[in-house]
Formats: sequence, structure tokens, C-alpha cells
Amino acid sequence: MGKRIVIYTTSWCRDCRAAKKFLDERGLAYQEIDIEKTSGAAEIVMGLNDGMKKVPTLDIEGRIVSGDQFNSARFEKDLRDAGAI
Repeated sequence: MGKRIVIYTTSWCRDCRAAKKFLDERGLAYQEIDIEKTSGAAEIVMGLNDGMKKVPTLDIEGRIVSGDQFNSARFEKDLRDAGAI
């Protein structure tokens, strides 16, 4: 528990907002990186996702969680599997 969570987002991404709300509601601390405002962040996300620019992408101490659509049940399972909750 208490693993470091980095979430890569964009300002316009509805799924990013849902993922951040999910984390906030559970009191999970995270570092947010907007890939459109942070130099090199889009390239990091593409490297984590086989060349695809997917947001939100979470890096939980080396375990990557990403998806095209936010699903709270799957998101919670992925976070549990990563040891974040």
C-alpha cells in the first residue's frame, strides 16, 4: 500500500477527470502530469503504451494501468493488482 502513483492526463480528457475523482474519493495521493503541458511527457506515455498516446495512463511504481474508457470496477481491480489500494 501507499505506492507512488503518477497519472498522465490531458485537460480535455473526461476519463482522466473520472480517474482523478476516483483516486481523490479514496484519498490516494498521486502526481498528475499533463502530457500537453509537460515537455517529453507525451513521449513517455507512448513508450509505456506501445507507441499509443493513451490517457489516462497511470504508472504505479513501474506497473502501468491505462485504458481507452474509464471503468471504475476495472480501475479498482487494476489498482489493487498493482498494490496501490
